Amino acid sequence: MKFIYYLLALLAGIALSIEGAIYGELGNSIGKLESSFYNFFAGTIIIGIITLFFGKGSLGYTFKAPKWTLLGGLLGSIYLTILIISIPLVGVGLAMISVIIGQMIASMVIEHKGWLGSPRVAINKDKLIASGLMVIALFLIF
Repeated sequence: MKFIYYLLALLAGIALSIEGAIYGELGNSIGKLESSFYNFFAGTIIIGIITLFFGKGSLGYTFKAPKWTLLGGLLGSIYLTILIISIPLVGVGLAMISVIIGQMIASMVIEHKGWLGSPRVAINKDKLIASGLMVIALFLIF
């Protein structure tokens, strides 16, 4: 059953690469910040409509949630805007491998420390080797 979730995550990664390429090109046409704004504006409308019909939670409790949990929107905006700026300069492949390396390192530290509500999972030799190989891959692709 877990296989389906791995497959969905793989598809999400494919979608991110396609999205990055599309918005990098859109940024060349309408402007970098404008491209990022368009992405979040269109996404807000689409998710708003989906939430209206299928949402099970309560947006009214948003500001009762711990304040640090609301940083996701800010971080998502920064992430996409950086991709829109960098993809036309370094390409989709280098940008995405750099993102994956950053995700791997940050996720290992977050889990090792048990930060942000994550269960503690120690960094081990295999994880360090995998991260090192990804850094080597980045330089080989570059």
